Amino acid sequence: MAITEAIRLSTTASSVDFDKSADTLPSVHELIRTRWSPRSFSDRPVSDQDLRTVLEAARWAASSNNEQPWRFLIARKSDGEAYGKMLSLLVPSNQEWARTAPVLIIMAAKKNFSHTGVPNAYALHDTGAALANLFLQANALGLSAHGMAGFDRERAHEVLGIPADYDLGAAVALGYRDSPDKLTNERHQKAETARRQRKPLNEIAFGPFWNQPLSL
Repeated sequence: MAITEAIRLSTTASSVDFDKSADTLPSVHELIRTRWSPRSFSDRPVSDQDLRTVLEAARWAASSNNEQPWRFLIARKSDGEAYGKMLSLLVPSNQEWARTAPVLIIMAAKKNFSHTGVPNAYALHDTGAALANLFLQANALGLSAHGMAGFDRERAHEVLGIPADYDLGAAVALGYRDSPDKLTNERHQKAETARRQRKPLNEIAFGPFWNQPLSL
């Protein structure tokens, strides 16, 4: 299925189908231009096959020394109490909208290299790379994912049984987009349809020295 068709089919009503494509060079891949982080999710379940596919994409991310420090804890609505426990770890403002997502994920990163036991300074960096793969694969399937920093990391270790030698990365809501009108928070509604923005390239990309203009 073409990427554009998958994205189109992910919508459940005409009010969901609005353009949030990034205002970027047309040469940037469509998966990147059309990926964004919604808050309004449909209760339509994510199939086992699609969930496996997005996790498989994450599995093949690059990592320092091929350590693959990422771990994914996954709760689906069908998990009942387990889903409720994971949802309860989110800050209230995230619980407010994430409770409609059919899948919640919390990511962990192994602090030390398995083969030497020395600290892995790039564990969270590499776990973020795995999440980027997950985001793009989800978009290719017509799914959406929203990463969250707002959750209780200390409680997550306790409630989910995460070992102490793992740092926690992002929490993630995964599913199909729904109408912004279903959001009860006016600020969230406005953010759902607002144009996406990023810093200009000259503020984030330099030449070989800090703040040296890059000639492109």
